[in-house]
Amino acid sequence: MPATRTGGCQCGAVRFRVEGELGHASICHCRMCQKAYGNVFAPLVSAREATLIWTKAAPKRFQSSNLVQRGFCPDCGTPLTYEAPDGVAVSIAAFDDPSDIAPVIQFGTEGKLPWVDGLRTLPERTTLEDIDAAPFLDKLISYQHPDRD
Repeated sequence: MPATRTGGCQCGAVRFRVEGELGHASICHCRMCQKAYGNVFAPLVSAREATLIWTKAAPKRFQSSNLVQRGFCPDCGTPLTYEAPDGVAVSIAAFDDPSDIAPVIQFGTEGKLPWVDGLRTLPERTTLEDIDAAPFLDKLISYQHPDRD
């Protein structure tokens, strides 16, 4: 993995740089992570051995338990961090290039939804292959911040 990585939220209001090597990447299925991400699991990578620098604004934080805060963009709501007494983990998809940050373990499996393991068997389509069901897609213009500073 590269020694310096950049990333940020969907709208670009919050940007970060991580200097140093990332730790283990994971996904967490616990109910608290599901709620924090509005998703079926949270994909996270440890930054506890690296230096996390907020280069454009800082996330707003929500105290999700007595020991953990969750960082997110105050403008667009993108989940960015899991901050615990043992260090900070960053949302994998918030990196500009998350392609090589592959999870090596699953946590919180007591909360794993029963259908998650079957996702790989579902039919797949690219975005524009679904044009008949959603004809507006070929006119879509993204306002998302580009994956770079």
